[in-house]
Amino acid sequence: MIMQRRTHLAGLLALVAGLPLLPGMALAQDRAQPGLDKVEALQLGGESLLLSSAILGETRRINVYLPEPYLQDAALRLPLLVMPDGGMAEDFPHIAGLLQVGIANGTVRPFILVGIENTQRRRDLTPPSTDARDLAIAPQIGGSAAFRGFLRDELLPLVQARYRCTQERALIGESLAGLFVLETLLREPELFGTGIAIDPSLWWNRGQLIQDLKQRSSALAGHRLFIASADRDGNTAPIRQFVQALRRLRPSGLDWHYQPMAGEGHATVYHPAALIATRRLFKPPKA
Repeated sequence: MIMQRRTHLAGLLALVAGLPLLPGMALAQDRAQPGLDKVEALQLGGESLLLSSAILGETRRINVYLPEPYLQDAALRLPLLVMPDGGMAEDFPHIAGLLQVGIANGTVRPFILVGIENTQRRRDLTPPSTDARDLAIAPQIGGSAAFRGFLRDELLPLVQARYRCTQERALIGESLAGLFVLETLLREPELFGTGIAIDPSLWWNRGQLIQDLKQRSSALAGHRLFIASADRDGNTAPIRQFVQALRRLRPSGLDWHYQPMAGEGHATVYHPAALIATRRLFKPPKA
């Protein structure tokens, strides 16, 4: 899937690489922060960080898009939108592009975008599984709890200390990353108040997360959730089962929306669904 995205994003990445620096662009003030090995400028506005993770036992590249209002106003504090699959050769450039255009035309309020570049995607984004088909997809799977610990104890504290953030946080992902979004809201709901799960891989471990929802639906109270599904691949049935369970359970205070994406496949659904989701969830307040 990552290779598919590399091909799909090649043209956009070339475009982003040629963008001029935003007016008033400045890097965040360098401070002695645990695990922060290197800071580089991103030409589309922001920084690329190298973060040594004790939890994961490796160095991870973190790409941070800082929108123009943040760069122009030193007192402005903004919410966070965090994304796995956040490398420059993955999904980061086109989500940053959606935010840049949406902020400029007034359809999306400003957010700081934090992208986490993959090392072992199928390890980090999956919960454990006993299904032989799942066990066969990668040498290591089932590391989502450790990856969530990395977010909770290393990445989010660094980002909150380095940038001017509010307490509002959202998590966006597609496919296995969408599965991770839903699992995170159910297992550690205090980490993110909003989840965007695009064509989530709810078939994982024979649909175990659908069963988990029945036991953990109260964790979604007070949250916002956007779920989208493609209709040209075999992933739709378990997503609809999850949605049907949400309708039956009706978690208290959950503001949620399900968006079927007619004519889209698993490889094409992310960009159009993310556009709908960001405009719906992050619509600027009326003047």
